[in-house]
Amino acid sequence: MRMKLSEKGLPEKAVLAKLESELKGDFTYHSGRILGSMCTSPHEFGRHVYTKCLEKNLGDPGLFRAATQLEQKALGMLGSLLSHPNACGHIVSGGTEANILALWAARNLAKNRRREVVVPISAHCSFDKAANLLGLRLIKVKLNDRFQMDIKETEEAVTEKTVAIVGVAGTTGLGVVDPIHELSEIALAHDVYFHVDAAFGGFVLPFLEELGSNVPDFDFRVPGVCSVTVDPHKMGLAPIPSGGILFRNEEKMRSISTSIPYLAGGGAEHTTILGTRSGASAIAVWALLMHLGRQGYRGVVARCMRLTSKLVEGIRRINSVSLKTNPTLNIVGITSNELDIESIAGELRRTGWAVSLFPSYVRVVVMPHIRPSHIEHFLQDLKETVEKLGG
Repeated sequence: MRMKLSEKGLPEKAVLAKLESELKGDFTYHSGRILGSMCTSPHEFGRHVYTKCLEKNLGDPGLFRAATQLEQKALGMLGSLLSHPNACGHIVSGGTEANILALWAARNLAKNRRREVVVPISAHCSFDKAANLLGLRLIKVKLNDRFQMDIKETEEAVTEKTVAIVGVAGTTGLGVVDPIHELSEIALAHDVYFHVDAAFGGFVLPFLEELGSNVPDFDFRVPGVCSVTVDPHKMGLAPIPSGGILFRNEEKMRSISTSIPYLAGGGAEHTTILGTRSGASAIAVWALLMHLGRQGYRGVVARCMRLTSKLVEGIRRINSVSLKTNPTLNIVGITSNELDIESIAGELRRTGWAVSLFPSYVRVVVMPHIRPSHIEHFLQDLKETVEKLGG
């Protein structure tokens, strides 16, 4: 509903009361009803730091030199998490911007008429946006029986027109990790840019490894990896917007550089899409990395994986539904050979659950805001939904 700006404003208390009323229709994370999102309620400490730094603008680094240094320190910690402390990059608005930046760099570095990007069909929609913006063409590769990017199909898809290959470490639908080593070998053999979208997995896989899980290499340990997307506002518990793009070296990042001469703090070079850029986000990421450390994040991941196991065990006890695949991360796909999956999703949504619907399964993401009671309640409603539909 459109509104006109009134001549005289309202008192703060009146606006806050109206705001509370207006927002009643939104889902909330603390309710536990949001089961289909890769975002979560930000850590309280991150919220506190964020609100203290709202005026910081990383788009003018000469004015906010200290904030810019904190961004670089945060990137150093993210780089160490992804096996390359000297990686360079930025805290950006999210995975979409990060993936666009990666393909922008790949296109500019190629310096020729290469315009095709090989991605799995499981790739995030941000690559469709990137291709449209950058004048690129996506070549979408089928998945193998483990829902990973198929290596043979990838080899056949790479030609002299290929400017980049994209692998995913924690797919949007099922949290699957593509065969990054094999994809790297293909990229190196053809001298093409290789980007890893670890927007979700980047804050899960390193800690799963530390917890003793057998985790495949997915980051800068793999020699062909040129850049990695990682989103602190997902499992990193940072406030939105807090995405991340890391490049292996300055050459790759500077390929998308734009000189800005008129800034109040002095001329600068931007290697991001946005000009004005939230310093509050970057500082909050730095603060949370400092506060939680590896131990804190291990605890977050361990708890989410325990609840994921609880969900998986419960699904296996319900007739007529099954797992799309055994989960790698805290992402679960629920499918059925007997019932219509859209009907299952529709019934769950009608009972108040915010779940994601994919063509052949319902996706549940067990984020840090989920508690054991939420899993129990969901399983009960899933069971009743299946019975209602005749399962």
